[in-house]
Amino acid sequence: MDLQLVGKRALVTGSSSGLGEAIARRLAAEGAAVVVHGRDRARTEAVAKSIREDGGAAVIAIGDLATDAGAEEVRAAAVEDGPIDILVNNVGVYDPAARWGDTPPDAWAEVYNVNVISSVRMVQRLLPGMRERGWGRVIQISSVTGHRPSATQPHYAATNAARNNLAASLARELKHSGVTSNAVAAGGILTPAAQDFLVGMGRAQGWGETWAEIEPKTVALAPNDVGRIAGPDEYANLVAFLAAPAAGYLNGTTLHIDGGAYDV
Repeated sequence: MDLQLVGKRALVTGSSSGLGEAIARRLAAEGAAVVVHGRDRARTEAVAKSIREDGGAAVIAIGDLATDAGAEEVRAAAVEDGPIDILVNNVGVYDPAARWGDTPPDAWAEVYNVNVISSVRMVQRLLPGMRERGWGRVIQISSVTGHRPSATQPHYAATNAARNNLAASLARELKHSGVTSNAVAAGGILTPAAQDFLVGMGRAQGWGETWAEIEPKTVALAPNDVGRIAGPDEYANLVAFLAAPAAGYLNGTTLHIDGGAYDV
């Protein structure tokens, strides 16, 4: 399927590694010119360079989206070669060990600033151009914890619910404009860092030594009907479709991609 992204420009925040990197690579493979964003210049440039070596078009934007000044730096770099048509708000932080009893209000505010307000900063900076041109895509990357929270990471779960709500509210604001707003609520993502963490946990629990031995037990902690943890590319495929003209009738919704997750 030709997603018709040739000629479009996309900014993917937090794309110097992990899921954001996979999304940037997928959009570039579909013909979009991508802006790879990160705070570490060397790591961000390495991703952009790799995309260009694979035949894609990529530049970088460096800045801390937790601040207004950093967001403005990213905006300026992102639009230097042309306007942004597709904004993927992916940047976010989380703390798997956080619980209600040891997560002070300041930690809630910090996570909310990075995971929610960073998206607001970029929407407010890039949306006017999309509206003026009468076409655009704004995509929030959230987590299934936004609608299925647990006792751990309460602040992270709350920010994901806020991201989903943000996407729906923005769609109402953008009615009849040609710009759509949606969210993708991701389940487990088997990034290299996540796999390393799970292998370490599994070995400590005595589940085995290799990933093949440990994976079935980790999936059992958060079961789904598919029976495995998805790789970043599987999420990137959905984001690429949402970014395409073919997805123009999808608006104001949160798409859950979690393998059919269910409670134990």
